[in-house]
Amino acid sequence: MYICSMGQNWYGKDFKFGMIGGGQLGRMFIQEAINVDLQVHVLDPDPNAPCSKTAASFTVGKLDDYDTVYRFGKDKQLLTVEIENINVEALEALELEGVKVFPEPRVLRIIRDKGFQKEFYLKAGIPTSPFKLVNDRSALSRQSFPVVQKLRTGGYDGKGVQILRSPDDIAQSFDAPSVLEELIPFEKELSVIVARNPSGQTASFPAVECLFNEEANLVELLFSPANINLETEQKAQALARQVIDELNMTGLLAVEMFLTTDGQLLVNEIAPRPHNSGHHTIECNITSQFQQHLRSILDLPLGSTTGVQAGAMINLLGEKGYDGPVHYEGLEQALALEGVHPHIYGKASTKPFRKMGHVTVTGSSAADAVAKARSVQKMIRVISK
Repeated sequence: MYICSMGQNWYGKDFKFGMIGGGQLGRMFIQEAINVDLQVHVLDPDPNAPCSKTAASFTVGKLDDYDTVYRFGKDKQLLTVEIENINVEALEALELEGVKVFPEPRVLRIIRDKGFQKEFYLKAGIPTSPFKLVNDRSALSRQSFPVVQKLRTGGYDGKGVQILRSPDDIAQSFDAPSVLEELIPFEKELSVIVARNPSGQTASFPAVECLFNEEANLVELLFSPANINLETEQKAQALARQVIDELNMTGLLAVEMFLTTDGQLLVNEIAPRPHNSGHHTIECNITSQFQQHLRSILDLPLGSTTGVQAGAMINLLGEKGYDGPVHYEGLEQALALEGVHPHIYGKASTKPFRKMGHVTVTGSSAADAVAKARSVQKMIRVISK
């Protein structure tokens, strides 16, 4: 039996719930929270952020500023985040004063720095690719190539990650604290979304398989169930649960993994929030990732993660060569197909490779959904007016 740690007053206007970050993940979370009358108050630096029109209140302010984050959180009973690059020191102070912060600030401190992430994997015995930490590009003169360079902090949506294939690439490398990872020959990239509540209950979603747009360095299509055997599926589920348990984390965690050519699973990166690789769960699973995040941080029983239909998801990215007020070309044509579910994020302006929305396509099998998703991908173009 579960007893909600928030008591019985977590819904309605008397409970002050705050979310730091007001992007599309927050917008989809709020849509779920509205179903149980949870009032969500949001902080974001962009006055026109996707959450600005759906939040119970919307505060404009910098997420990396101590005073701004502290003032926003001090009258809240519970805080959560939809982005990692925020002022953790303010969250730590609020936690000491009795505000519940999920995921915990100590977890955010690890995850927001890719160097700390990698060191955590080593300490916890979690398989990951070999790596070393460097302070600037001068260390690359002693490096063997090829190598993957990742900025330790500040990267997002494919930014802050690049493959350096030879010494000729050093001039274009990041001249900042970075992780250098061995370039792993992998067969597939997988992701497992796992949740954990304060009572220690965990639940994970079936693995998804991700396909990348190499130019944008972003996922362009993913599908579930992944095309892997049962043994690999079970290992992926177990690995995701190991990560969240070792973190002793409350909330939702996306665990991105490589399936290597010799059958190993290696953790690539983790994200302590709803994630792009879980968007399909809205249509394809009994419980969506957004509802699961809500359940986990309120210490409610976690929902069933069982898939009810196969699906594929494509990201709607801004087309190259377009920058300005957004226009979705071909959306009506795509909606004429069965099983097409668009999610437009409400961003007023597009630019090349910006995430503007996504479309989940359901089908009789993953292969069927992927085939239809590829058709939809050709129909819809995100351009400017």
